[in-house]
Amino acid sequence: MRRKKECVAMLLAGGQGSRLYALTNDIAKPAVTFGAKYKIIDFPLSNCINSGIDTVGVLTQYEPLELNEYIGNGQPWDLDRAFGGVHILSPYQAKKKSSWYEGTANAVYQNLGFLKKYDPDYVLILSGDHIYKMNYADMLQAHIRSGADCTIAAIEVSEKEASRFGILNVREDGTIYEFEEKPKKPKSNLASMGIYIFTAEKLFNYLEKDDKDPSSSKDFGKDVLPAMLKAGEKMCCYRFEGYWKDVGTINSLFEANMDLLGDPPVFDVNDPDWKIHSRNPIAPPEYLGERARVENSIVALGCEIEGTVIHSVLSTGVVVEEGALVRDSIIMAGSVIKRGAAVLNSIVDENVEIREGASVGDGSPSITVLGRSMCIAAGSKIKGGEIIDRDYRGE
Repeated sequence: MRRKKECVAMLLAGGQGSRLYALTNDIAKPAVTFGAKYKIIDFPLSNCINSGIDTVGVLTQYEPLELNEYIGNGQPWDLDRAFGGVHILSPYQAKKKSSWYEGTANAVYQNLGFLKKYDPDYVLILSGDHIYKMNYADMLQAHIRSGADCTIAAIEVSEKEASRFGILNVREDGTIYEFEEKPKKPKSNLASMGIYIFTAEKLFNYLEKDDKDPSSSKDFGKDVLPAMLKAGEKMCCYRFEGYWKDVGTINSLFEANMDLLGDPPVFDVNDPDWKIHSRNPIAPPEYLGERARVENSIVALGCEIEGTVIHSVLSTGVVVEEGALVRDSIIMAGSVIKRGAAVLNSIVDENVEIREGASVGDGSPSITVLGRSMCIAAGSKIKGGEIIDRDYRGE
């Protein structure tokens, strides 16, 4: 008897993440650090295993090395399976042709062989740049009950935000009758979350048709979903009411990290009933010196704090020397804030050295960003909102 999977997930993780600027110069967006000890991709991967979906294809393209190494054999997410598990799917040279993924739909189309290997009844399409906890099994059951060909997860957003998203217009029974891509005057506030469940045969058919269409941009939202709607396929909306944040911009990434702070936090990553798995480095306990002051912050293992840290998120191995101040900021692994330096309202990437007396950010609402593996000269001043991606020697 041939083994098969009821549902296989395809996780789109190949985007460049250009709106994160210096943070994605050398890594893919889903590999960006989040919440001191996670990567963005930990959230959809954890959602999969917590939902009972144990076969995941991760489609990579832009700067895939770090992401590939991080995922490895999938063991931290319980996705190291003999049949199924997690698989990295990069563009490859086939007998007839080879090409980069041209769009989200084309990325999945190029990997139909992987999907068909598991003969799934349903295919779950996910994005690799969202922070949320969601039981995909509930969405799958709703899809099966409705008899839909495609089910799209949606969340209510404010009228002000609606024009930034793909908007679903639905009937009372939840069926979708219209898509609007970033409309100036939206008819509803139901925003697509970029999470789709397809009945497998329908998906395969539409991907094959889309590949043959020279006018298509090979995108799910722009091409495949409208084509299905136009053809009269049954498409349903699945309403999601939990926390969800698209962290594709500096502001949204910053806000999502800040949502982890507070008592209780806006978004709780420590729920024992919905564990967020990650590949954590081995590190000693964090050390707080006698004069250290830490308030309303997350401080990961291996940090050494002698100075002041307020309302901030510090990843593994961060050093804050005596007399240094970190406030309203995200400091990623291995970065060092030297004596007398100040970091305000900033995102500091990995392995950055901010030398004595330097100031990064000025407390204004504009977020300052430092790319990875750089040095900020002693006594230099970086204004709020600046984005620096190389060593900074001062003005």
